[in-house]
Amino acid sequence: MIKIGIAGCGGRMGRTLIAEVLATDGAALAGGAERPGDAAVGRDLGELAGRDSIGIKAVHDAAIIFAAADVVIDFSTPAATAANARLAERSGKAMVIGTTGFDAFESRAIEEAAQVVPMVRAANYSIGVTLLLSMVERAARVLDPSYDVEVVEMHHRHKVDAPSGTALALGRAAATGRGAKLEEVWTKTRDGLVGARTRGEIGFAALRGGDVVGDHAVIFAADGERVEFVHKASSRQVFSKGAVRAALWVTGKPARLYSMTDVLGLG
Repeated sequence: MIKIGIAGCGGRMGRTLIAEVLATDGAALAGGAERPGDAAVGRDLGELAGRDSIGIKAVHDAAIIFAAADVVIDFSTPAATAANARLAERSGKAMVIGTTGFDAFESRAIEEAAQVVPMVRAANYSIGVTLLLSMVERAARVLDPSYDVEVVEMHHRHKVDAPSGTALALGRAAATGRGAKLEEVWTKTRDGLVGARTRGEIGFAALRGGDVVGDHAVIFAADGERVEFVHKASSRQVFSKGAVRAALWVTGKPARLYSMTDVLGLG
């Protein structure tokens, strides 16, 4: 049995992850942590996931779950995830990271910890999105810059970052396919008289509303035709299944920063 801890256990994904771990053969729930003062702290993890009590309560100190677990899945906040990466490094435990929106300092903390312990980091743990990333990169190699690239995403009204981490990953896949650096060709916002579109530009549009779990589309638009790749998630369970699969896979692996491509053997 692989003992799995959940950081950010009180959030939407955290609660879904608890239920997924409890339902997965070969996995055991080691505990859950939330930030101090969060309403989830002190509550039974089974009840948080909408199930019967299991006798394990959410704690406010992530160090407790790192001590108890073989691997910790973290869907929290960038600052908390960076701090938890240091805990993983010190405790020698594996980690699966689903948080997005890191700054350079936070990303560096994760990359340094991955030199000591195995970690999986992905903007999206859906198997479908992992395949989509691969297809977008291949398409970008074939379709020359006369095909304009636009990435469109929509999420629920509560999502705080934009564009989404998955949208940025899809844009990066397209840029990689064209041998470009995303940060040098992206356009994240358009407002007012912005002028004609630049050749080779990768544009982003972020929509927010309702309870949308996550819709993503990558559009290659040329004169006379469009090629569109679309993925729509209707349940967070597709993300939790992938994250738990990654946790079971990464435990015992050599220290390195892995991706879902590695987990699925698509590398």
